[in-house]
Formats: sequence, C-alpha cells, structure tokens
Amino acid sequence: MQDEASYICDSCGEEIIVPIDLAAGSHQQYVEDCPVCCHPNVVHVEVLDAETIHVWAEPESE
Repeated sequence: MQDEASYICDSCGEEIIVPIDLAAGSHQQYVEDCPVCCHPNVVHVEVLDAETIHVWAEPESE
C-alpha cells in the first residue's frame, strides 16, 4: 500500500511529495500551495487500487 505519491509543480518544476489518504476516496481534488514557490496547485489524486495511484497537479485559476 502506498502512503505517498508525487507530482511536478507547473510553476517551478520541483517534484512535490504528498501523503495519500486512501480513506478519502478513489477520486480526490484539493488546492495546495507549492512548498517551494508558494504558487497554488489543484492536486488531483486517482486511486485505482492500493498499488496504483496517479497524482497530477495544475495551476489554480484565479
């Protein structure tokens, strides 16, 4: 079971590691500021099973 995953910040290009909460459901979306450049990202988490998790982010529209 994975408890972390990562995405690449569109603003600064850094890899950001985020915790995965499997109890939150198979499709999750939330806004999180990049810890490196502080730009807000909409983080998407798709849990296919305990071993296959897709995480990606896009800039938050203003």
